[in-house]
Amino acid sequence: MTTAAPAPQSGTAVPPATSNPYRTALAQFDAVAERLHLDPGIASVLRTPARELTVSFPVKMDDGSIRVFTGYRVQHNSARGPVKGGIRYNPLVNLDEVRALAMWMTWKCAVVNLPFGGAKGGVAVDPRALSDHELERLTRRYASEIGIIIGPEKDIPAPDMGTDARVMAWIMDTYSMNIGHSVPGVVTGKPLSVGGSQGRTEATGRGILYITQEALSWLGRPLEGATVAIQGFGNVGATATRLLIEAGAKVVAVSDIAGGIYRGTGFRWDELRPAQARRVSLQAAVAGADRITNAELLELPVDILIPAALEDQLTAANASRVRARLIVEGANGPTTPEADQILQENGIVLVPDILANAGGVVVSYFEWVQDLQSFFWEEDEVNAKLAKIMRRAFNEVRALHEREGVTLREAANMIGVGRVAEALLTRGIYP
Repeated sequence: MTTAAPAPQSGTAVPPATSNPYRTALAQFDAVAERLHLDPGIASVLRTPARELTVSFPVKMDDGSIRVFTGYRVQHNSARGPVKGGIRYNPLVNLDEVRALAMWMTWKCAVVNLPFGGAKGGVAVDPRALSDHELERLTRRYASEIGIIIGPEKDIPAPDMGTDARVMAWIMDTYSMNIGHSVPGVVTGKPLSVGGSQGRTEATGRGILYITQEALSWLGRPLEGATVAIQGFGNVGATATRLLIEAGAKVVAVSDIAGGIYRGTGFRWDELRPAQARRVSLQAAVAGADRITNAELLELPVDILIPAALEDQLTAANASRVRARLIVEGANGPTTPEADQILQENGIVLVPDILANAGGVVVSYFEWVQDLQSFFWEEDEVNAKLAKIMRRAFNEVRALHEREGVTLREAANMIGVGRVAEALLTRGIYP
């Protein structure tokens, strides 16, 4: 195993230079459209984002200089309801990435049967390079720019990579000031003090736990003692790590943008927590572990692999070397279509992103409902409702997989795309 130099902590891995998640999203859609025998006209509607907004806006920096940033908001489809999707701050954000994420959000909301369509947004910026004041100014200006298309009945943003509850509070406040009254339902993932929901911060990672439990139960394997490798130590990866350790799994490898750490006997959460709390790299925070690269983590001989970083991590170049028996996609689009085929041929079970990481949007839906009715639930109630929805969705996908002889990804896409197509056909084409 190689040694990587520490770098600032992040929950991401570095994507391949040729990464294009939109190509992956379109290839996945085209395959399922053919399998569902969709009318070509309906397929063309579902294949195309309904609205794309690109904004370039100035931000005054702390030293008095002015920098121009580029941001995006893409609304893919609203046939099933208002569109929903996160906002990410990352230097690699581009329009094709946001298009792909918006499309996946449409199918994700449908596969867990939420009354939402899909959207996504982002700004090409490294938030770690900004001061708190610069980050707030950037967020408020971006919120003002996209304010023309967002709203609690139109488009409800949420946190994503590089953003958090504080950023959502700034967006909510900016939108509310422009409207003239408080509108907590315009975003989800907010702090509890301004209309956030109990359980929202952990929701995506908790959903991964529930899906992993269901998948292992179906496969007849125990979670207790199962070895796990997790790529990505942001909110999703770190939460999944903690919950899996608490549930009895043996997490033997974790990684962030600086690289990973491996120990065959597993890690305790109290060893890993400082990396999240102090925002330093895992390699710098944890002693007594082998240093590995993100690429090496993906190829470890473990029971469960959870890619929870960026898109296009499992590709034709490395899929044949993956030795996990079960992959649960914590990130959006971590596996290319070419890799999907290789993994399937090698007998590796893969639970797709639009099912596995849907816990975040499920609890975002709960938050939105609570904001609209100004009545809030206890955390155990939120978690119980989340578990019910995630487990039901998994078993619907599993049943179609078994009935039609398709992969779990194909089954999930068939359910998601099928539900959106049905809504579109029921509503008709206006005018």
